[in-house]
Amino acid sequence: MSDKKVKQNCDSMSTGLLSVDEAKKRILETVAPVSGQEKLSIRAALNRVLADDVLSTINVPPYDNSAMDGYAVSSEDLPDNNERQLQVVGESFAGSPYGGQLCSGQAVRIMTGAMIPAGADTVIMQEQVRREDDNIFIGPGHKKNANVRYIGEDMRIGQTILTRGKLITPAELGILASLGIPEVKVMRKLRVAFFSTGDELRSVGEPLDEGQIYDSNRYTLYGMLQRLHVDIVDMGVIADRRDDVREAFKTAADIADAVITSGGVSVGEADYVKETLEQLGKVTFWRVAMKPGKPMAIGSIDKAAFFGVPGNPVSAMAVFYQFVQPALKKMMGMQTSFTTILKVPCMTALKKAPGRLEYQRGILDYDENGELVVKTTGVQGSHILTSMSQANCFIILPAENDGVIAGDVVEVQPFTDLV
Repeated sequence: MSDKKVKQNCDSMSTGLLSVDEAKKRILETVAPVSGQEKLSIRAALNRVLADDVLSTINVPPYDNSAMDGYAVSSEDLPDNNERQLQVVGESFAGSPYGGQLCSGQAVRIMTGAMIPAGADTVIMQEQVRREDDNIFIGPGHKKNANVRYIGEDMRIGQTILTRGKLITPAELGILASLGIPEVKVMRKLRVAFFSTGDELRSVGEPLDEGQIYDSNRYTLYGMLQRLHVDIVDMGVIADRRDDVREAFKTAADIADAVITSGGVSVGEADYVKETLEQLGKVTFWRVAMKPGKPMAIGSIDKAAFFGVPGNPVSAMAVFYQFVQPALKKMMGMQTSFTTILKVPCMTALKKAPGRLEYQRGILDYDENGELVVKTTGVQGSHILTSMSQANCFIILPAENDGVIAGDVVEVQPFTDLV
């Protein structure tokens, strides 16, 4: 390692920055699920978090039924070698089962989902049967119990089907409906208040004077929060004045479970977020060894969790996805989930200095051989918001990494897992 690299690593260590893993651990240790539940119809419960375990009170399916259109037979009548003739004595439809007892040498025409007749244990697909009038002819090669769905094969009486903390998605709606459950208890919605700070910021629709920019972070924050299905309180842009920031903090903490600010977490003279947090609440930590997103403020105000994300737009999104979103999910009462990390070849060289873990923006795609590869979106500045639009993943470069040569294997975190 060169003297320059050694100095860079030493410089990073001397700053006292918290590692990404340690920061994630500390954040999750400081937050807890909200209290409060409500009962909703199962359709209204979509994208909500289950508050109680769900146990099955019935068997699903409730009876042995056919997985195919075909003929129900007894396995005793399956031929070993030559073709065998069976007499068709009736039909079984879904909702209208065959009421008789199947005897040796007999078969029942059956449809998908229909109850297996008494005396039958196997279904032969209609494509594998030759029928002549009221007789069918089946050849060898069929197995006992083929194409039969058994009682309770999916869910059994008394079985815990869904557990507390499960996010209710379309699959869970179907499960609840399969059990005949019309309502479920869910955790109350998390309420999140957020605002941006900065005299240079203007809301969309307002004219820009010299030295001013439009506030994009409130819109990206809104979008990311909306996907979490929390209650959102957008408090707008707060000017860089000590009293204004202080009042905004108090208001937000009074009305929300979590408060997110954008900007004002650096060391500038007019950055009052960290100062106000120290006066009104508690600072857990405020700098992490990552890029983009080193300056952040994590703590609490009264009973509200606080997350101060950087003002640069890419930094704000990276910090939200890596730190804020997992914490909010825990506060929502969601079960712990993992994030997919893939190892794939990087087709472009990447610049990086040792010292901080980096989340570079990448495009994950298949090459001409059908193998997953990744490439950079280009310029990686924390102000280049278009890089987040072009990207579909983060390329994760460890703190000690000093750059990537084209062809090197790198770790990537797909955006699909984050949303």
